[in-house]
Amino acid sequence: MRELELARVRRIALTGGIATGKSYVRARFEALGVPTIDADTLARDAVAPGTAGLAAVVARFGRKVLQADGSLDRQRLAEIVFAEPEARRALEAIVHPEVRRATDWWFAALEAEKVPYAIADIPLLYEVGRDRDFDDVIVVACDPDTQRRRLAERDGMSDAQAHQRISAQSPIDQKVSLADYVILTDGTYEETDRQVTKVFERLRS
Repeated sequence: MRELELARVRRIALTGGIATGKSYVRARFEALGVPTIDADTLARDAVAPGTAGLAAVVARFGRKVLQADGSLDRQRLAEIVFAEPEARRALEAIVHPEVRRATDWWFAALEAEKVPYAIADIPLLYEVGRDRDFDDVIVVACDPDTQRRRLAERDGMSDAQAHQRISAQSPIDQKVSLADYVILTDGTYEETDRQVTKVFERLRS
């Protein structure tokens, strides 16, 4: 039993709000040699053409959420689910179990490689109660004004659209209060990099 405990991969979650810089931070950890996985990518895979997930989405929302080639029209679906909390919960009920299974499989596969720890980027970690599945949580945070500016520059969102997306998630200050580690991204890339390196060294030790 003791040998099994020693072989277990330490599970680290990376989370935060939309446009807080999670993808950049995850890429920095990956550059430092830490295995990482992105829940957003897993979520896209869960509703790819031909999957049971996409069939379930169409059954719930109708064929209006499909593009001409049969793939998911993500923009159309986003307009629906961010306008209707019940619709968003229905989509999460379809996608999140698949993401969780894929994440668990990934961590289990790493155990065979004797990896000491790995990081899963899960945007809605606290919202869906998955923080209990992890040994440590890293929260990436920035000021809400910075989030809105980034959403406008990156995705062309209006202030109202950005506010809608940010409000759909738990307040960032609440996530910060629950975190084991916090990385602030309001400053320069160099400042963010220094924080990532500091967390990396603490995890490695």
